Amino acid sequence: MRARAPASAANLGPGFDTLAVALQLYIEVEVAQAPRLTVRAEGEGADLAGDASHLAARIAMEVLGHDHFAIGVRSSIPLGRGLGSSAALAVATAAAAGASDPLTVAAAADGHPENAAASVRGGLVAATTVAGVPVAAPLALDPELVFVVLVPSRSLTTGQARQALPATVSHRDAAFNLGRMGLLVSGLADRRHLVRAATEDRLHQAARSPLFPEASQLLGRLVDAGALAASWSGAGPSLIGMCDAQAAPRVRDAGELMLKELSVPGRALLLEPDRRGLLIAQGGPPPPGRPESHRWP
Repeated sequence: MRARAPASAANLGPGFDTLAVALQLYIEVEVAQAPRLTVRAEGEGADLAGDASHLAARIAMEVLGHDHFAIGVRSSIPLGRGLGSSAALAVATAAAAGASDPLTVAAAADGHPENAAASVRGGLVAATTVAGVPVAAPLALDPELVFVVLVPSRSLTTGQARQALPATVSHRDAAFNLGRMGLLVSGLADRRHLVRAATEDRLHQAARSPLFPEASQLLGRLVDAGALAASWSGAGPSLIGMCDAQAAPRVRDAGELMLKELSVPGRALLLEPDRRGLLIAQGGPPPPGRPESHRWP
């Protein structure tokens, strides 16, 4: 069976481990019976070992209960850049292997549910874990919003980014983020004037800034160029600008220039949100709870 899942940008400022939006970069996975386990990858991640240590192999073995299969992976999602590549791979692999609940499988592998939820459902989501089970809810997303993503060539593992976080936070800072997240959900739906203030954060971005010292300046300059707001994408180092569709090309071009001026190798991408989420190739069952239209091609 074949399945496709989109990239995602999580947190979006205050929504730490809760909010994520799906983006139009994709990973496609095919799982087929075979005498022995093989993993063949193209595109991003093609240099990873194609053996049982590969995340796709581990997910497929968990779902199928054996290792008599061949996996093909084709990805345009940069690895280690805060764009949900591991969650998208886990979602697509679980679905291609026939899992009845790809979200639960992928969230367990990723350690937090928001990226996997965005890859399964598409659009903007809020996700958490209740009694050990991932629960996700779709949120309204302004149809005219697009995203400019600055993707540095350097990578940053989720482990590195998590180690930079403080062990505890104050009630004041937690309340600050809760208030901003409520405003952000409203702002991304249809109240754009709220978005800039709503992306302020006191829980993770400042703590991670030593891992990417240029981030603060780049975020400010994205807003100066016309983005409604900007934040880290997930654990970084990618940065995401939330833009009106008309302003987005100008912001992307400015982003390319900013990276060069600050001597940060990388690229600026203009990405629309993915609103379809996980897709199953024609012939396979639709994702759980999804209509028949959620198939491709």
